[in-house]
Amino acid sequence: MTFTSADAFENLPSRPVDAVVIGASAGGLAALSVLVSGLPSAYRMPLLMVQHVPPTGPTQLVEIFQRKTDLKVREAGDKEPVRGGTLYFAAPGYHLLVESDLSLALSQDDAMHFSRPSIDVLFESAADVWGERVAGILLTGANEDGAAGLQAIGQAGGVTIVQDPDDAEVATMPRAALQRFAPDYLLPLRDIHRLLRELE
Repeated sequence: MTFTSADAFENLPSRPVDAVVIGASAGGLAALSVLVSGLPSAYRMPLLMVQHVPPTGPTQLVEIFQRKTDLKVREAGDKEPVRGGTLYFAAPGYHLLVESDLSLALSQDDAMHFSRPSIDVLFESAADVWGERVAGILLTGANEDGAAGLQAIGQAGGVTIVQDPDDAEVATMPRAALQRFAPDYLLPLRDIHRLLRELE
């Protein structure tokens, strides 16, 4: 069953969530700004973000978002341990994965959906590592990257969240997910932000 704004907060996940993975393309930076605004520096979980960007940097995403949130903001580094209260951005030109020891890994394997970093790659590795204790959020975007990865999170028992296409700047990415499976939550940004606070 997919919960929408009317009933989402009466149907929170029964199991704890240890990490949040987020994917977006066109319109994603504005959407992410809504999600992380007001999250406290002591936020329990890490947030790992793939935003489609050109393959050569720098992106200035760290500098931009450090002004928008009290979370620590970092570009993900190879072999870096995952820590709570931190927003990690995938580096330009590298896939971002999570290893079984809860460290990060960077890869220059082939692009997926013409994208490196790929949302699917991050989501599928997060599903493998955290299983039912990960939440995946798929936001606005202009291609189908992330739909299969979010489905993998759902199949592993994790929490699946899709931005309402009517709320998205570009609806292609959320609609691609909805064509594959029914997520746990289908919400506008303001309610995804609230859900992140509730999961804390």
